[in-house]
This record gives sequence, structure tokens and C-alpha cells, in this order.
Amino acid sequence: MKFFLVAALVAVAAAAPSTPYSPRPAYHPAPAYAPAPAYHQPSYKEPAQPYQFDYAVNDHYSGAVFSQNENSDAKNVNGYYSVNLPDGRVQTVKYVADQQGYGGYNAEVTYEGEARYDEYKPSYKPSYKPASYAAPSYQPAYKPAYKPAYKPAYQPAYKPAYKAAYQPAYKPAYKPAYN
Repeated sequence: MKFFLVAALVAVAAAAPSTPYSPRPAYHPAPAYAPAPAYHQPSYKEPAQPYQFDYAVNDHYSGAVFSQNENSDAKNVNGYYSVNLPDGRVQTVKYVADQQGYGGYNAEVTYEGEARYDEYKPSYKPSYKPASYAAPSYQPAYKPAYKPAYKPAYQPAYKPAYKAAYQPAYKPAYKPAYN
């Protein structure tokens, strides 16, 4: 029994890889071939299919009103859409489009109603009122506490080097008598 147990352990140890698993290419080189892609884009063009759809929105809360209707017979697309414009008109576009690319897109745009614009009324009032037209008395909110402490070491005291020798000694001889 002990013999079989030791033999099993030796077999497991021999079967284990000698290097630990590492995703580096040195231990696990890439395959020499590149597998072919499993999906190929079809080389044929699918023919156009006939369809029809329409939708409409009439939201009383937001005021949004629009609709569209479109149908195709696999050769031409016919349809229209309409929308309520902000100026009160309804814009309707009727169109025909050629799916084969020969006729292009042809549209006819019509408007119903007449444009109306409400008188402009600002929804806010200015919150300021000037106190008066007198000159404002401005007082700064912040007064710096900084006072320069620097005084130059040399401060010349200007004194003239000489006194003028000529001093006018003129005294008027006549004094008026009136007060």
C-alpha cells in the first residue's frame, strides 16, 4: 500500500511543469499560424424592403406637437412630417425620395397660419435703485495695516554752505496815510 502511494506521488511530481505559469512570450510562444476569421461579410447587397411607419406627439404640458408618416414600395419613399413652430405656424414637409439614387430627394414645404409674436415683457424687475445722484462717499472696506519700516541709513540734512552776503535793506520811504 505504501508503495502505491509513493508511486502515485512520484507520478504527480513528474507530470507537474518545471516552470511556473507566466503569460510572457518566452514561456508561451505565439502559434505560428493565424486562424481564419469565422465570420465573412456577405458579398451580396440585400434588396430594399417595403415598409410603412408613422408616429405623432401631442403633449399639452410642454406644447410639443409633431408627427411623421412614411412608406416605401422598395423603389420610392413617400412621406410627410409636420411640426408646430414657436411662432404659431404649422410647418408641413411632403417628400419623395428615390431609393435607387436617380431622382434624389424632392420636398415641398408649406406653412399654415400666420406668424405671431407676443409683446416682449421682461419677467424680472431690477433689484437696485440708485439712492441719489450725489457724489458717493467711498470708504474702502480693507485698510492695510502695513507701514513701511525701512529707513535708509544715510539721510542727508541739507544746509546751504553759505549765507547770502547781500540782504536787501530796502524800506519804503513813503507810507500812505489812508486806512
